[in-house]
Amino acid sequence: MVEGAVQDPLVALARQAVEEYVRFRRMKAIPTPIPSEMTTPAGAFICLKSHGQLRGCIGTIEPCEPNLAAEIIQNSVSAAIRDPRFEPITEDELDDLHYTVDVLSDQERIHSLDELDTKRYGVIVQSGGKRGLLLPDLEGVDTVEDQVCIAMRKAGIWNDEPMVLYRFEVKRHE
Repeated sequence: MVEGAVQDPLVALARQAVEEYVRFRRMKAIPTPIPSEMTTPAGAFICLKSHGQLRGCIGTIEPCEPNLAAEIIQNSVSAAIRDPRFEPITEDELDDLHYTVDVLSDQERIHSLDELDTKRYGVIVQSGGKRGLLLPDLEGVDTVEDQVCIAMRKAGIWNDEPMVLYRFEVKRHE
């Protein structure tokens, strides 16, 4: 963050949640009063990067908490310590972390890849009980085919399996 810049309140909450958990092993309390932009429930993904490299990313497609503030707190801590691809964040890393909070819109079923745009829409690919998600506007994901293929791979869905596609938009906070 640029010194003197005002931090987005959703990003500030994510940072506070991670720092409190990593330093003191306790969950941050939900702010009271809850800021107006965080009162309604929504799915949210929290991504942590260190020196430009992904360090953790966990989220929920649909809300699991009563409000966005609680969703951000839970998912921030999960991104920091429960992403199976990475070791848990340590206190020494806290100052180097860059946070993004993606708040998801409701998902919408689609019937064709023509209804996707990698910059605008994330994708959910579902086959039976398997479901994979890829957020929109990710570096290195330039085609709809790549976006769907990555989401399928994440879910363990093969090309010959019947599948249903959904799209969603995000509001990204940095």
